[in-house]
Amino acid sequence: MKEQDKPEVELDVLDILLDEENEDPITLYNENDKPIKFDQIAIIPMEEKLFAILKPIDEMEEVAEDEAIVFRVEEQENGESELVIETDEALAMRVFDEFYRLLDEVEASEKE
Repeated sequence: MKEQDKPEVELDVLDILLDEENEDPITLYNENDKPIKFDQIAIIPMEEKLFAILKPIDEMEEVAEDEAIVFRVEEQENGESELVIETDEALAMRVFDEFYRLLDEVEASEKE
C-alpha cells in the first residue's frame, strides 16, 4: 500500500496534548472550518477539569502575537475530547496564574 493510500489515523486531541514527545502544532478549526495552528504551551489540571494553554501560530483576529488562549478539554458523548475556548475570564486568569506558579516552582527546583 502506498503512503498516500494509507488511511489517516485520527488521534484524540487529548492524546496529542498529553504526548510529551509531540512537537507538532495542533490544528483546530474555527466556526468557518478554517484551520488554525497552535503551539502547545501547557496542560493545567485545575478544579477537576483539564485546561490547555495554546498560542496561535496563525494570525487570529483579536489575539495579539504574544498572547495565548485557555481552552477547556471536554469529553464528548462519543468519548472523544474536544477543546473549547474558556469564556469565563476569571477562570482563564486562574489557569494562567496556576501556570505561572508551576513555572516558578520548576525554576526554584532547578536552582537547588
